[in-house]
Amino acid sequence: MSGKLKEVKTRIASVKSTQQITKAMKLVAASKLKRATDAIVEMRPYATKLGEMLSNIVKATEGEVNLELANQRPEIDNVLLVVITSDKGLCGGFNANVIKQGVKGLELFDQQRQAGKLTVLTLGKKGNDFFKKQENLNLIDDYVNVFKSLNFETASEAAEFILEKYSIGEFDMVKVAYAEFKNPVVQNFQLKDFLPIPRIDAPIVSDSAENKGGNADYIFEPSKEVLLKELAPKILKTQLYSYMLDSNASEHGARMTAMEAATENANELLRDLKLTYNRARQAAITTELTEIVSGAAALKGN
Repeated sequence: MSGKLKEVKTRIASVKSTQQITKAMKLVAASKLKRATDAIVEMRPYATKLGEMLSNIVKATEGEVNLELANQRPEIDNVLLVVITSDKGLCGGFNANVIKQGVKGLELFDQQRQAGKLTVLTLGKKGNDFFKKQENLNLIDDYVNVFKSLNFETASEAAEFILEKYSIGEFDMVKVAYAEFKNPVVQNFQLKDFLPIPRIDAPIVSDSAENKGGNADYIFEPSKEVLLKELAPKILKTQLYSYMLDSNASEHGARMTAMEAATENANELLRDLKLTYNRARQAAITTELTEIVSGAAALKGN
């Protein structure tokens, strides 16, 4: 019985050690989550409004301005899929769910994949580790370490690469798989159109135009073409940076939630192990007492 007591005692010590680690990881994730949440809360309204404005202007100037980033290709031959995951694990199903959206993209463009014309650009090591094992894919991992120093400049480098390749016709469509942050427990996993610039059916109208029942009349200075060619890349860079901030906050939220659940599971396991230990200890004491009494009775009989 002493061997069983030692085994249970060792397991209790191991679970306690693991619990200390999960508690520490939860606190670290909570600290990082606060900064990441502040960043995306400040950026998202700005990026969303810029995206809506760009989509509306592109639709309103359709046929007047030739903007390569907004041109719909007649045939979708070459596709780029951007997958934004994290560099580290221990964050529940976060990476698996983002990768699932990426796999959905693979299924959506299976024809291009079989023809060797589907490319995956990975931002984050976990996505790269998964997609580099897949067949019939062109993998771009030049920006896989972008989360080591996440800022607008590093995000712009990846965005510039995407915009340049689309502009010269190397890709006909670009989609982005990422996690949209809602709260530490909830993330919306998305597969969004990035290029060509999506068009919004309902145009933006001013109060005066809305009252008259017409569309807003934009005044462009300088010309529409010069303005759009200057603004469109900057807005698209901001959108990609916003997606990366979303994924960063989602990662820390998922890790904090996962570590909290792991700590609670460790508590339950400790309760069960302590109960097992006490039962084994009581059984060992009872056995020892029985042996002592039996030995005393035998001596008395002699």
